[in-house]
Amino acid sequence: MVSKNTGHRCSFCGRSDKEVQLMITGIDGYICNECVERANEICQEALKTVSQSKLGLDLKTLPKPQEIKDFLDQYVIGQDEAKRYLSVAVYNHYKRLLQKMGDDEVEIEKSNIIMVGATGTGKTLLARTIAKFLSVPFTIVDATVLTEAGYVGEDIESILTRLLQVADYDVKAAERGIVFIDEIDKIARKGDNPSITRDVSGEGVQQGLLKLLEGSIVNVPPQGGRKHPEQRMIAVDTKNILFICGGAFDGIERKIAQRLNTHVVGYHAVENAAKVDKDNMMQYIAPQDLKAFGLIPEIIGRMPILTYLNPLDRTALRNILTEPKNSITKQYIKLFEMDGVKLSFNDDVLEYVVDKAIEFKLGARGLRSIVEAIMMDVMFDLPSSKKKTFTVTLDYAKSQLEKANISRLQNS
Repeated sequence: MVSKNTGHRCSFCGRSDKEVQLMITGIDGYICNECVERANEICQEALKTVSQSKLGLDLKTLPKPQEIKDFLDQYVIGQDEAKRYLSVAVYNHYKRLLQKMGDDEVEIEKSNIIMVGATGTGKTLLARTIAKFLSVPFTIVDATVLTEAGYVGEDIESILTRLLQVADYDVKAAERGIVFIDEIDKIARKGDNPSITRDVSGEGVQQGLLKLLEGSIVNVPPQGGRKHPEQRMIAVDTKNILFICGGAFDGIERKIAQRLNTHVVGYHAVENAAKVDKDNMMQYIAPQDLKAFGLIPEIIGRMPILTYLNPLDRTALRNILTEPKNSITKQYIKLFEMDGVKLSFNDDVLEYVVDKAIEFKLGARGLRSIVEAIMMDVMFDLPSSKKKTFTVTLDYAKSQLEKANISRLQNS
């Protein structure tokens, strides 16, 4: 800084020290306070552009919700309603990241999403598939291991530790990421009423999640909190992190049915009751059903988008076996192709697998376990043989599955 009336002029704008409030001196020049302010604005804008270029997108190249859904369609069969909600949520998340704060000062708030559906309907698969499409850090965490701080299990902050690891500890990148919290229903409190005792893996975890979902600055242990208590914490702002939660909510259909019955009152009671699809009660889910199941109202309010996944019918299960890019049969065909063996499945085998999956009521996961049991022996024997082709027949499939079931019974 130099004193007034020295005759020095700003090396940028040329004004003298008489015309400005402050003049800063350097080795071979001077700069006034107004040029410093303008330079700061230019730097902020340039850094913002660099941040957006790291994202790899701008508003022109931003994938539209329909494009995101089309990508999901390549890997996930059906579940159009959930795909639409997920595509819109991700699209809006990108727009929030690319938003330039102007004179209108309209700030777009994030809309966290919760997906409800029975086991094996594709919640985690949707999350994993969307991760392939994204240019932002994405991580999947399991809510079942979370407990309140100080108890056995993982702290709430470990969710952000995973996100930091995915982002290579780039805090700015992590702060625009997406987190999928699986098994969110497993942290439901034990009753509809607030707990008067410690519920360290239920209501306590939900209360701990509130600050993450809402948006606040959280001190995150980069290597996990309890194994390295001496480590320095990293401050992460969760305001721009999108949270997607998924859970089976086993038994919530009873809560939905109770609510629907209470609404069916009066002259049209029988008529309205007949309109309810009792085979798919999940489509009628509402926030009050989540509250009745055991989620606290505060956490429901922080996840404003609620969508559901339909139970998989026979046609969907049959398509899952063959149609997606990463379908089960295509995976086995590729595995055998790497050994120089051409593998094929008869159509009646696929129908048999679907029948068993429906019988076991395990959804799409059941398909994989059944095919694995059928293919185990041939995967063991064929790489050592000289056979170049193998066809899975219905008789072979039945014999292998029966053999697998009998051996499990003998071992149990």
